[in-house]
Amino acid sequence: MSNFIKSYQANVGLNHVPAYQVSGQPFATGSIVATEAVKVEFPYVTRWIYVKNNGSDDCRLGFSRNGVENSNFVTIHHTHTNQLDGHSLVFDLKVSEIWLSGSADVDVLAGLTSIPASRTTTDSGPSWSGSAGVG
Repeated sequence: MSNFIKSYQANVGLNHVPAYQVSGQPFATGSIVATEAVKVEFPYVTRWIYVKNNGSDDCRLGFSRNGVENSNFVTIHHTHTNQLDGHSLVFDLKVSEIWLSGSADVDVLAGLTSIPASRTTTDSGPSWSGSAGVG
């Protein structure tokens, strides 16, 4: 009987709603030097991501190297232009990595789910790299 029950146990995946309904496990890394494209890998799929650009140059945030080196990125302005610049919005995204480029001092804060990062891997690579709008 135990084999029968075990065959119906499924691992959590990207569409596992309860993983997104609870607070995220904290992930923080700071002072990232991203003057060239740098990958930030998460051990679990993110629930949300927040990025702060402390540098004097604008930072590109994307989901693949190709994205930040070409045209599939968002810009996080440097902190010296006004009070609101230097901060990103909180992005509700399920990814296993982000890419940063253009700034010498970036902080990343994220809330992680219990979903292993490997669950975002597709034929195109991790976190849908190669998809339209990703790079």
